[in-house]
Amino acid sequence: MKALKITKIAAVVLLAGATLTACNSATESNAAKENITLKNADNIPSNNETKQPELLQGFENRLNIYKEVTLTADLSHLSANQKQMLALLIDASKIMDDLFWQQAFSQDKKSFLASISDENVRRFAEINYGPWDRLNGDKVFLSQTTTKAHGAEFYPADMTKAEFEQSEFSDKKGLYSVVRRDNEGKLTSVSFSEIYHDQMKHAAAILDEAAKFADDKEFANYLTMRAQALRTDEYQASDFAWMDMKNNPIDVVIGPIESYEDQLYGYRAAFESYVLIKDLAWSEKLAKYAQFLPELQKGLPVAKKYKAEVPGSDADLNAYDVIYYAGHSNAGSKTIAINLPNDEEVQLKKGTRRLQLKNAMRAKFDAIMLPIADTLIVPEQRKNVTFTGFFANTMFHEVAHGLGIKNTLNGQGPVRQALKEHASALEEGKADILGLYMIRQLLNKGAITDGTLEDYYTTFMAGIFRSIRFGASSAHGKANMVRFNYFQEKGAFSRNEQGLYSINVDKMTAAIDSLSELILTLQGNGDYQGVDSLVKESGVIGETLAADLARLEAAKIPVDIVFKQGKQVLGL
Repeated sequence: MKALKITKIAAVVLLAGATLTACNSATESNAAKENITLKNADNIPSNNETKQPELLQGFENRLNIYKEVTLTADLSHLSANQKQMLALLIDASKIMDDLFWQQAFSQDKKSFLASISDENVRRFAEINYGPWDRLNGDKVFLSQTTTKAHGAEFYPADMTKAEFEQSEFSDKKGLYSVVRRDNEGKLTSVSFSEIYHDQMKHAAAILDEAAKFADDKEFANYLTMRAQALRTDEYQASDFAWMDMKNNPIDVVIGPIESYEDQLYGYRAAFESYVLIKDLAWSEKLAKYAQFLPELQKGLPVAKKYKAEVPGSDADLNAYDVIYYAGHSNAGSKTIAINLPNDEEVQLKKGTRRLQLKNAMRAKFDAIMLPIADTLIVPEQRKNVTFTGFFANTMFHEVAHGLGIKNTLNGQGPVRQALKEHASALEEGKADILGLYMIRQLLNKGAITDGTLEDYYTTFMAGIFRSIRFGASSAHGKANMVRFNYFQEKGAFSRNEQGLYSINVDKMTAAIDSLSELILTLQGNGDYQGVDSLVKESGVIGETLAADLARLEAAKIPVDIVFKQGKQVLGL
């Protein structure tokens, strides 16, 4: 790296982006990457020292990258039964939180946190669910700590990729199992319901109890079925039940859901939970958009064979205030929109539900997006960075997950399995870019009447700077790195001598269409090598961008938010 004064965060992000493997060693050979083992981070002792872990040099300024937000909502319209149910749903969510800690980090949560004497460092470890900075390429920030395994705790620490790929055992690529060694040292799988039996059983019992307080029969049915899924690892029936649940003012997304934590293969799901209160007024405004999905699928800028799948038309869009996050959704960067279920069969038959987490979204916009615009966007376009644009870009990102292609065209099975560890990053990139395509089409049709295309594009550009700061270990961060460089190459934006960015609407429109075609083709072909090349070549943060990110850090703009939440906060 040439002589350019950048902060430690920018330097780390630059290094991480160059490999996109979240490795701590920049000189690791390709052969070594194919045979990943758990290694000690540089200069970190591996012996069983009894002294307390300490913050490593260079992380002092990282402790303040999160802004605390109190997570509340208006509960006055809820019945006594519904409030009792909310308290139970939060109790079940806390179990998901504990389960995710076990999936992410091998050490006991209580004893590990108790070993950290500094209150601020302890809180940072709690936010990150372990001793790795999730928004800094999973960099180790505590002494006496080893590098985070790509496969987290889903696989044996001494397992290599070659060993896994050459082994044959049941549920090898299972969403709801972990890989362990049997008595003979051979790889085998163990289901979540078995390895986490006591906690799963307890959470299921709480959901069954919560169902008794549900005023809505469909929601009660969903809770009961989800409880059974936790006991059996069979989640599809409860996913269908969740899709049929339309009218309840309360919702909960709970269980093993996203596979981002498995950075080795992207096969295995992590536990999380959201407890939600529906915003009826905002939801009514959003309901009209789902009907356009089949038409928009047909118009995608790609060859017909890559858009032959018909997205489910039973999908819906709703706005919620989230009152509790747990597990994966609460680790590092906080989710502001949900598109579920992930089950491809459910998606093709029913579509998906898109849940916009309005209160969390507003908190991020005010604390992060507006200051980023003031720092990096030209003055004449700062007015184009709007909450309406941020909300719509986020919402249509989730809607766009339902567009495109779910299964490869050449017999490699689902796109998720064919693209392995790159699947999540490419899917997030697809959703971002097709979300902008959808907004443009709906503006042209008059279905969207708020704002201009320049508003949505400029807000999206500010959002790229926001998401790139999540680092190379985040699927969203990787997707934004690729897109930034692609947009730059196509002239979609320019940067002036003062280091301020401006959007070229026409060139961005062209870049959106060509990148959409590229991504959909890679997915449909299950082209693992093509995606691997794309992220290695275009997923690099250049020195100029690294310096601009450093300006955001120097301005003390938060990277993300963290919550003060729970039953006491809500008065439950």
